[in-house]
Amino acid sequence: MRKIYLGVLALYMGILASHAQTKQQPVKDTSNYQARKLTVDEVNFVSGYYHQNGNNSAVTGGIGTENLTDFANTLDLQLSKLTKNGHKNTYLFELGVDHYTSASSDKIDPYSISSASRQDTRIYPSLNWTNSNEKTGNSFGFTGSYSHEFDYQSFGAGFNLTRISANKNTQFDFKATAFLDTWTVILPVELRPAGYGSGSGKDDRPVDSKPRNSFSTAFSLSQVINPRLQALLIVEPSYQHGLLATEYQRDYFTDGSEKIESLPGSRYKLPIGVRFNYFLDDHFIIRTFYRYYMDSWGIRAHTAEVEVPVKFTSFVSVSPFYRYNNQVGTRYFAPYGQHNPTDQYYTSDYDLSTMHSNFIGANIRLSPPNGVFGIQRLSSLELRYGHYVRSTGLNSDIVTLALKFK
Repeated sequence: MRKIYLGVLALYMGILASHAQTKQQPVKDTSNYQARKLTVDEVNFVSGYYHQNGNNSAVTGGIGTENLTDFANTLDLQLSKLTKNGHKNTYLFELGVDHYTSASSDKIDPYSISSASRQDTRIYPSLNWTNSNEKTGNSFGFTGSYSHEFDYQSFGAGFNLTRISANKNTQFDFKATAFLDTWTVILPVELRPAGYGSGSGKDDRPVDSKPRNSFSTAFSLSQVINPRLQALLIVEPSYQHGLLATEYQRDYFTDGSEKIESLPGSRYKLPIGVRFNYFLDDHFIIRTFYRYYMDSWGIRAHTAEVEVPVKFTSFVSVSPFYRYNNQVGTRYFAPYGQHNPTDQYYTSDYDLSTMHSNFIGANIRLSPPNGVFGIQRLSSLELRYGHYVRSTGLNSDIVTLALKFK
């Protein structure tokens, strides 16, 4: 992992150095049109560490450790080029690398020294191209993405569209994405048919692969109500089809039997959210958010969040935040050993259960005019910490560092 991390930083330094050399070279203008070259707008690096604990692992039927750690890093590079007709082509390349260790996943085969999913690294690059009109603000673009982990791979494609009113007070955004995934079907060791493999790279025995396709759209409408108040409405319908159950998760029944998790092969989701930002004065902003969620599995959820950025100076701000979520779980959920043997669908995954949760933390942002720590190109630094507590007993902590170079 250290080699990957250093490689990403080396890539960034190489990009930054080449950009600096390009800017020093004069551009010859032989006509009324000024040559426009591809330039680097900004580089963002985000690194996060996540750790959780709990005792309701779905891998072992709703009981057992949920201990998990994840170290995630993303680097995105934004370049742009102006065209003769006043349009701007923006290219956003993002590379993500996550590495996790999971004690619960190791229970897929508790008799081995370490199962294939005890730890893994996920790599997910993506590229977006957007064409925007500098005068009107209207734009459209396309995205392609890929993700790979030991038991799945995913290909993604997307389209984005933005339309802004003539007075710049109203903005409409539309996004459509599709992800075509292929899962390697890993099964609990005691429920594998004879000759069925473990999915490990060292195991030559065959394993099944099944598709899971996801299609989503997002409609948002933002409005400047007055100089102090802005509002945003978001509707994000989506549909999934294929292998939606996690088949290495066990379920236990009232008659003492055991099976792999079974869930419907399709799922509709409909989140609807509203956000209000109120600019109290030059030092305080009140950001509020509410979202209602429903899906075809019977889950209903309400989420409310408030964040209050406090600007101490023109380049130092602190933003405490709090989020509350209340969820009614799916009709397919039951705790360990409480499923009916005649049920068609069943899960003991507490992510799908009835619960409520609290998430609290703060964000610190530095953006001095001469650069953070005197580094001119390091335009901002953000450090964010959050603590999450769920009524099921799960708790987690996450620390995120974000650096922006311009």
